[in-house]
Amino acid sequence: MQINAPKIGFVSLGCPKNLVDSERIITKLKTDGYEIAADYSHADLVVVNTCGFLNSAIEESLEAIGEALDENGKVLVTGCLGKKSEMILEKYPNVLGISGPQDYENLVKAVHENLPIEHHAFTSLIPAQGIKLTPRHYAYLKISEGCNNSCTFCIIPDIRGKLNSRKIDDVMLEAKRLVNAGVKELLVISQDTSAYGVDIKYAEAQWNNQVYQSRFIDLAEALSTLGVWVRMHYVYPYPHVDKVIPLMAEGKITPYLDIPFQHASARILKLMKRPANATNTLEAIKRWRTICPDLTIRSTFIIGFPGETEEDFTELLNFLKEAELDRVGCFTYSEVEGAKANSFPNLVSKELKQERLERFMVIQSRISARRLKRHIGTTQKVIIDEIRTDENIALARTQYDAPEVDGVVIIENINSHNGSIAKGLFVNVTITDANEHDLFAKLHNH
Repeated sequence: MQINAPKIGFVSLGCPKNLVDSERIITKLKTDGYEIAADYSHADLVVVNTCGFLNSAIEESLEAIGEALDENGKVLVTGCLGKKSEMILEKYPNVLGISGPQDYENLVKAVHENLPIEHHAFTSLIPAQGIKLTPRHYAYLKISEGCNNSCTFCIIPDIRGKLNSRKIDDVMLEAKRLVNAGVKELLVISQDTSAYGVDIKYAEAQWNNQVYQSRFIDLAEALSTLGVWVRMHYVYPYPHVDKVIPLMAEGKITPYLDIPFQHASARILKLMKRPANATNTLEAIKRWRTICPDLTIRSTFIIGFPGETEEDFTELLNFLKEAELDRVGCFTYSEVEGAKANSFPNLVSKELKQERLERFMVIQSRISARRLKRHIGTTQKVIIDEIRTDENIALARTQYDAPEVDGVVIIENINSHNGSIAKGLFVNVTITDANEHDLFAKLHNH
């Protein structure tokens, strides 16, 4: 290891896609011989990887930059907010440099310029899978950058560009490296997972002596051969999603779809420029559950989009009751600088948005609780995320739960099992109870 290697502090904000960017940057910096500092006081320089999607995220990013400057003084800014360099420089003119999302080359160059490193023949060895910021047993697998949609509330295409898919052999090589390093769950992410490969005309490539196309169904089939949990996130409900459901029914990939529906009113969806409508969506959900009864569906919705009437909102509530989604996140509409929806008329008041949000969540909480209760009495294979010996519990997840965003399985009375469970292990449990968010379980005797 290089003696007295310069140390980089790193702050990563925003979504899992940003986290993958941070992992790539840190891997490159470690390859170049830098060390990563655990806190500001031990860092020679701090990198802040920002989010710039919602106003709340912009504020959080600006606060993080300010904190890094106060605590350390030498700060480089990268990520989505880097597209708004004027905003950053107006508030913090003393940052050392600013780069945008996925601009790894310029960021690393700026690190070298502001914190030169003496090249040494014996730099730290980097594991083949790179540096991961997630626990060892799961990892995010980013299959593409950017997005071809033009949703009126979103500026992702302006920040991250148009869809830019990786060829399937490239994705699979990374996936295989992760699995070889001990990863037991791959979380597939992008801005629009269903659109994977359309920009590269579904280019063919060979993997494991078999030819696959760079498309959603082929990717699911290829990943299913790795023997780990494969979880699909940010899936738009296009018709070809139907082809993946049988793989879930057969146990080849987890029976889980994360689909950002955003609304159910046809009029609002049109204003949003979303590529779906509620009628087709309900039919698709029924079709999917017929094929795969265990399917868990997670979604997100926006309440109070400009022009949303009580009739539109009632339509959304009726959709919610009929769709019976397992997991739901909900946000009140907030303006995003540069989004087309900012100029739309008939804004919904802050008070009305909050009132609708509360009505929405009351209904969804009942649905979530009812959906979870169906697991009581069943035996489930779960993966351990955390051990809390002082509380005599472990926190785990079934195949129906994604990390960070969904509920957990609380395994009780673990101390009586003499340390036979550990973080990252798969174990079998019996589900004993449920509330609106989490499941409770007891561990099977070994």
